[in-house]
Amino acid sequence: MEVSEIKKNIEKILDDNKAQSITAINLKNKSYIADYMIIASGTSSRHLQSLSEILVNELKKQGIENCRIEGRDSNDWKLVDTQDIIVHIFHPEKRKFYDLEKMWSEETPKEKAMI
Repeated sequence: MEVSEIKKNIEKILDDNKAQSITAINLKNKSYIADYMIIASGTSSRHLQSLSEILVNELKKQGIENCRIEGRDSNDWKLVDTQDIIVHIFHPEKRKFYDLEKMWSEETPKEKAMI
């Protein structure tokens, strides 16, 4: 399965399960850690937990193994690592605090040097 197809599937799973403000950031040429980062918000600590578990289970059904959930003990943040795509699921206040969208959407130093 292509990474772009997996990305669309993840966005649909999150949307179908009432995740809010789903944003995808292309990390190609910005980081070697993954091709995409998807950021979404949940409404409560229970919602964050269920979103992360549903996502891992649905991806397994699609043949994507080795997904890991980080932040199991956290009430306001979960990370699902699918290898090619990193999914952050935040409580809205924590999401605003960390503001990953701003950090990762800025140009990389190499891009700035080319201007």
